[in-house]
Amino acid sequence: MGDLFKIAVRNLFRYKRRTILTASLIAIGVIFVSSYISISGSFKNMMIGQITDSMIGHLQVHRKGYVASIENLPLNMNMKPQAFRKLESILNGQTEIEAYSPRIKFGGMFSTFVETTNIRLNGVYPEKEFKAIPLLPSRVAEGQGTLNRGEIFVPELLARGMKAKIGDMIVIVATNEDGSVNGRQFKISGILESATGPGGRDGYIHIEDAMEVLRMGEMEVSEVAIRLKHFGEAEAFTKKLDGLLSGEMNKEGKPIFEVHAWQQLSPFYNVARMIDMMTVFIQLMLIAVVLISIMNVMIMAVYERIREIGTIAAIGTLPSKILSMFVIEGLCLGVIGVVAGNLIGLAIIFILNVSRWVTFDFGQQKGLVLSPTVDPVNILAISAIVIFVSVVASLQPALKASRMDPIQALRHV
Repeated sequence: MGDLFKIAVRNLFRYKRRTILTASLIAIGVIFVSSYISISGSFKNMMIGQITDSMIGHLQVHRKGYVASIENLPLNMNMKPQAFRKLESILNGQTEIEAYSPRIKFGGMFSTFVETTNIRLNGVYPEKEFKAIPLLPSRVAEGQGTLNRGEIFVPELLARGMKAKIGDMIVIVATNEDGSVNGRQFKISGILESATGPGGRDGYIHIEDAMEVLRMGEMEVSEVAIRLKHFGEAEAFTKKLDGLLSGEMNKEGKPIFEVHAWQQLSPFYNVARMIDMMTVFIQLMLIAVVLISIMNVMIMAVYERIREIGTIAAIGTLPSKILSMFVIEGLCLGVIGVVAGNLIGLAIIFILNVSRWVTFDFGQQKGLVLSPTVDPVNILAISAIVIFVSVVASLQPALKASRMDPIQALRHV
């Protein structure tokens, strides 16, 4: 086998131009795919991070049926106090959870005493909400990053349209579950940048103020946003929590809770899936490039070396060894292209990370810096696929060479 490797390498060096051209094509393909996967993966992760860390959390728990009518923010679909206490006891026992935040969501009227408009509000415990949604404070474009009793965070678009400023007193009027109307004055303490996605244009008040406006004797929670210690565990934990809560039934024997991962709550999951589909398509293109390049090169190699093949066959070289020699040449071409492509690709990714000049806008967030990351598993998978395809592509020409009749080959001019 060692001799076959030496012969294969020697043959590659005999035809340097063809070897360099083929290896370069493979390397360019590897560079393109590895760079694309790193950049698109980084973009996808940042996009998901912006959505989960500034609005919805990694997953949410609602009363069964709430999400189906969430556009109406139905107060009658909030969790009853006893149900929420049961949910809290379960969540407190889960070591995977970093933080969770109960919310009371409702719609109301926003009045500056001059103009009135609609507003969607989240009643939250600020300290819990900021832990579960860590990017929320960074969305406060004006004012302080804390939310106290009697204060409100107003969405930027609404504040601009209503000419509301930091420190202004406004009135929130809301219809309670029983149909009665109640209002309360609030001081604007923060103007929130709008975020792209569900809840990205909602205002925030303290949860105890929300209970007062809605005349709740006990807290009836609309949803609980949950942040995990490790985002990669979101899918598994969603299934686990769903299993834990599925046994909780109401008096009619129906489930009380339903669990939703961020994918079910955000339309941007479709964008993430599209990125994954594009990645698969790019990988298929790489396979096609490698397959065609190696096959063409090996066919040309067989054609140019017909007399040489006839000579080594005539002196007793077994067809299996002739086949192995050409397969090893294809393998070496694949390895050379993969090594060169990975080294250059890693260098490009390193330069992009150091320079930090690749920025993009996501919704209202401007100037987000893209930091491509390298997943060793992806690098190894791409390398293995390319090398495997290189071997497969060389098989047909190698079989043709191994089956040549020595006499006919020696007569070839």
